[in-house]
Amino acid sequence: MYDEKNLNHEMVQFMDQYGSLLHDNIDLNDSQLLEIYNWMLKTRLFDEKMVRMQRQGRIGTYAPFSGQEASQVGSTYAMEKDDWIFSSYREIAATMVHGLPMQQSILYAKGHMYGGQSPDKLNIFPIQIIIAGQTLHAAGCALASKLKGENDVSVSYFGDGATSEGDFHEALNIASVFKVPSVFFCQNNHWAISVPLHQQTASQTIAQKAIAYGVKGVRVDGNDVLAVYHVMKEALESARNGEGPTLIEAVTYRQGPHTTADDPTKYRNNDEVNEWAKKDPIDRFRTFLNKRGLMDEDKQEKMKGIVNEEIEKAVAEAESTDRVTVDKAFDYVYDKPHKLLLEQQEESRQFLTIKEGR
Repeated sequence: MYDEKNLNHEMVQFMDQYGSLLHDNIDLNDSQLLEIYNWMLKTRLFDEKMVRMQRQGRIGTYAPFSGQEASQVGSTYAMEKDDWIFSSYREIAATMVHGLPMQQSILYAKGHMYGGQSPDKLNIFPIQIIIAGQTLHAAGCALASKLKGENDVSVSYFGDGATSEGDFHEALNIASVFKVPSVFFCQNNHWAISVPLHQQTASQTIAQKAIAYGVKGVRVDGNDVLAVYHVMKEALESARNGEGPTLIEAVTYRQGPHTTADDPTKYRNNDEVNEWAKKDPIDRFRTFLNKRGLMDEDKQEKMKGIVNEEIEKAVAEAESTDRVTVDKAFDYVYDKPHKLLLEQQEESRQFLTIKEGR
């Protein structure tokens, strides 16, 4: 019988809060470290830009991810190009690192029909809105990969709130039973909209939920990008070696609201927010790079300038993209349309013709 109070899932850390290394065994060179920092900075500035654009009425409701860059960038940086990502609406940084053009994310936020389409040969499943639904998709894709003898791993990203959904438990169960090549990556940002973690689950950690399904569970400091990278690397190798799935709990914090339609001051206090601000993942990693002589104020400003230009260019391209007609929506339901769908498309055309007096 398990004793809930004695379950041991120590938090994996490579850097402390002040950017000092706790381990010497990092296997990333200087160029890779700077590339990771560039991604973290780029996605932070992108996130801030999107929030401003939403306030200006230029995009729809938006789910900010500032504070979670280390979890997303560190984990995706460890993946291979052929690995699959199954994400929710808050994993924009992860999808960008895996190859999704910035412009595509902006189109999605604008509600453009093409915003939800992944470019060809990019293994990113469309964004999932239903909480935890993507965990089942990842388990299914991983099973298919195993049956086909492929070498890719399916990674599902979700928040702590998703672990209170049935889909999460069903996905872990089926993935474990069939030992499929998958990683379940939970960003525990402590709040499921306005519900705190302790009101969602009585478990001491999310990582320990892995025990019930016979899979490996790991708890990592989600604001420590080096720790996240190494934990993810091990989980991916384990999956590729036929050892089955891993559940990773990245302990992090959502600095902003759940979405731009939300006011977090109604349900959480400033002390908590300020405490987590001291653990900002980008500040911590920049301090680490400073100590290694890889970053200084001039380099930082130069990098910010380049990134801001890239963001503005992507925004301009997205905002100049032509709107599509309702008629086009029927072209993306199935690979090949069936008779009923074609009939509906024709009815739609006739309706719009009458409505527009053509």
